[in-house]
Amino acid sequence: MNFLLDEVARATLRLAEAGVASPRTDAEELAAFVHGVRRGELHAVGDGDFDARYWECVARREAREPLQHITGRAYFRYLELQVGPGVFVPRPETEIMVDWAIETLRAMDVADPLVVDLGAGSGAIAISIAQEVPRSRVHTVEIDPAALAWARRNIESSGHADRVTAHEGDLRTALPEFNGRVDLLISNPPYVPTREAGAIPPEVRDYDPAPALWSGEDGLDMIRDLEAVGRRLLRPGGAMAVEHHDGQGIDIPRLFPEDQGWRDVLNRKDMARRDRFVVMRRADGDG
Repeated sequence: MNFLLDEVARATLRLAEAGVASPRTDAEELAAFVHGVRRGELHAVGDGDFDARYWECVARREAREPLQHITGRAYFRYLELQVGPGVFVPRPETEIMVDWAIETLRAMDVADPLVVDLGAGSGAIAISIAQEVPRSRVHTVEIDPAALAWARRNIESSGHADRVTAHEGDLRTALPEFNGRVDLLISNPPYVPTREAGAIPPEVRDYDPAPALWSGEDGLDMIRDLEAVGRRLLRPGGAMAVEHHDGQGIDIPRLFPEDQGWRDVLNRKDMARRDRFVVMRRADGDG
């Protein structure tokens, strides 16, 4: 074992004692970031090339600063995104919802599908859809100017700025010009109940922007509003996906009732087999 790997082992213990959920992975990611190599190449870093800045990064992570804020990058599906203070760090759980959306769009008999993503954040959802559904046109909305700046930066660097447009605005009233025309609406809205504030990890509570987290006592306030937004924006037969908290699966489907024109309302599970997002479609014109 070389010197760097010894230091990674020591860092892993420190991060574990600090309560970091993935101490080994984070210790290796920080080592790779500081030394400019891939995680699988750490063994190739010579003892004389060890960079003491590694321990500065470890100390920041030990204090529960998000790994992605330290490295300035987050990975989502096939993307490497720029992230930092002021923007919600995309999570692996959301990738499964995006996968459903992409497969749904591919199955539609629509040449150039119109997609709306409500809550742009880093731009992860919107860019992924544009990248993987090449003829799609994606409009994403963000109310927080700081987060919007990150989204626009990532959209510009993605090479898909011709088909992804980021708008500043309120999710509940945005994009009236698309009323009744949207093929697919997707959202990872704020859904953390304020009553659970004490149980939220510090990486989330202290660093993710508040507008991206909290949504009333039960966490459902914004999702209730999105039901009306979906009715307004979606075309007949259009599809919708909304991410939610892992304890809300039983409550979400009733917010999209059949008498309001919703069909096929189903909960979908994340990688841990927990209810994570709900999908549905608007009734066809004759339904």
